[in-house]
Amino acid sequence: MKISFTTLGCKLNFAESSALGKALIERGHTRAKKDEPADICIINTCSVTDAADHKDRQMIHRIRRQNPNAILIVTGCYAQLKPDEIAHIEGVDYVLGQNEKFHLAEFVERLEASQPPKGGEGEVFTCPIRDVEDFHGAYSRDDRTRCFLKVQDGCNYFCSYCTIPLARGKSRNPSIASLVQEAQQALDGGAKEIILSGVNIGDFGRSTGERFIDLLRALDEAPQPPKGGEEGDYRIRISSCEPNLLTDEIIDFVAHSRHFAPHFHIPLQSGSNTVLKIMGRRYTRELFAERVAHIKSVMPHAFIGVDCMVGVRGETAECWAEYVDFIESLPVSQLHVFTYSERANTRMLEMDLEVVPQKERERRSKQLHEISARKTDAFYREHEGYEAVVLWEGNKKDGLMYGFTENYIKVSCPYDKSKVNTFERITVRLPYSADTPADTPNSAPAAQQ
Repeated sequence: MKISFTTLGCKLNFAESSALGKALIERGHTRAKKDEPADICIINTCSVTDAADHKDRQMIHRIRRQNPNAILIVTGCYAQLKPDEIAHIEGVDYVLGQNEKFHLAEFVERLEASQPPKGGEGEVFTCPIRDVEDFHGAYSRDDRTRCFLKVQDGCNYFCSYCTIPLARGKSRNPSIASLVQEAQQALDGGAKEIILSGVNIGDFGRSTGERFIDLLRALDEAPQPPKGGEEGDYRIRISSCEPNLLTDEIIDFVAHSRHFAPHFHIPLQSGSNTVLKIMGRRYTRELFAERVAHIKSVMPHAFIGVDCMVGVRGETAECWAEYVDFIESLPVSQLHVFTYSERANTRMLEMDLEVVPQKERERRSKQLHEISARKTDAFYREHEGYEAVVLWEGNKKDGLMYGFTENYIKVSCPYDKSKVNTFERITVRLPYSADTPADTPNSAPAAQQ
């Protein structure tokens, strides 16, 4: 059967979709080509905000219009949190929860044996997320240059505004030995950069009694470059890591490691201690500042991305002023800004707190985007003339190719096919403009080689 995958949300979702797709291909199915009708359409959803849910629904309707005769399967976080809501969307045939999606290949084989009649309400297959114990490994194989390796799933934190623990379950992980083996497979398959992904990766070790720092050491030492490759012919990035779990030991290790890039992504969420307490975060802004300062002391050229949320309940004008002043004071490189939206079954809705009007939430979001653009601009300008190593990617646009340096500066040069998926030492040249808000890592205009 011809299968199509549509994935929304985080890199973890993309890694899991890649693993699910591989399992289907190994059983004899094929991926439908672009604009080719599919027999089965699978949508892997996100549900981090109300806006994400809205995008999920839009995508479901779009896929149904494009593939009116296909079987439509919806899975992912939205499917786990609101399966009945999805089942009532016209055209949805099946809804698979987070655990059930990892049995997708077997499910599709059952569908082959007995094609279900179209029409009516979608059928739901889910289980309570608290009952999920298994860890299902995954790494993205769709981009030979970059591989997203799933090292952890779930979260035990239950912040007052967040539904991720309800969608992903408890924190769990595989063994270090198995992850080293998967990293080796990715390198042997041609990947040159591995990004460690998960929901709360600093919490690694809950299932196995191991430590995150031990995983980092093993990945820095154990995998060997593919046959014909050189010792330094790959690098590793750490995705988002909670500030209370990003220890000085980890920071110092990255600074002196062989393969880890000087690039950190740290969730802040608020620069007000009052709001951090309301949110149920496990750190203060003072600890966050200490982490940033330590990174910059041992890795002055490190790129630091920061998750910021605006407009949560209890974020008074005074708290917002503290937040902005704190952000302005930090030597960080980019902000990833999220606007708060009320989520069912979260503790924040039970609190008697000041509600920030929607227009004010949008204004605060815009203000942080402007700060982010200035900080990214400053980071790029600081690196004019900086000697770095870029990993060139295969996409071609307007005669140019692009890549990222070890400290996440996006650079470009005239397209040269022979450079794709290779490292090259370059000198960073500008121009770069702060006119475009940098709300995602890839949105910043590129410097030049």
